[in-house]
Amino acid sequence: MFDGFLAFLIVFFVNMKIEFVPIGFVTDVKEIPRHWSISDAEGKIIIDEKYIEGLKDIRQGQKIIVIFHFHKSPEFNSGYLIQKPPHKEMEMGVFSTCSPVRPNAIGFSIVEVTGIQGNIISVRGIDMIDSTPVLDIKPVVEKG
Repeated sequence: MFDGFLAFLIVFFVNMKIEFVPIGFVTDVKEIPRHWSISDAEGKIIIDEKYIEGLKDIRQGQKIIVIFHFHKSPEFNSGYLIQKPPHKEMEMGVFSTCSPVRPNAIGFSIVEVTGIQGNIISVRGIDMIDSTPVLDIKPVVEKG
């Protein structure tokens, strides 16, 4: 019984389609940024004005998580399951890397808010490029 149900779930979820609509996009990135953990690049996140009330408690100095779509990545295929990151000496499985070439081209970055004016969030530590679609923003919540 359990095996049949598990097979049903696998088929159901493998064939499920999920659609996201961006809440905004990235702009004003002057350099091609590195990973957010080492980036000092600055840029802006322009949020669709219909979501402006949702920005109410975002403050300068706060760290936020930006979830985005790797819109310039090539379509994923099995040839990308093993990749060699540019800063590593060995090949690694895609799920052990931060590669933008993934089965679901979704990324996240932790950035510092340097300012907010209306629907525009200025940030530092960005590792996205101009026109990157932003899917969601969440606060960084420290444990404890």
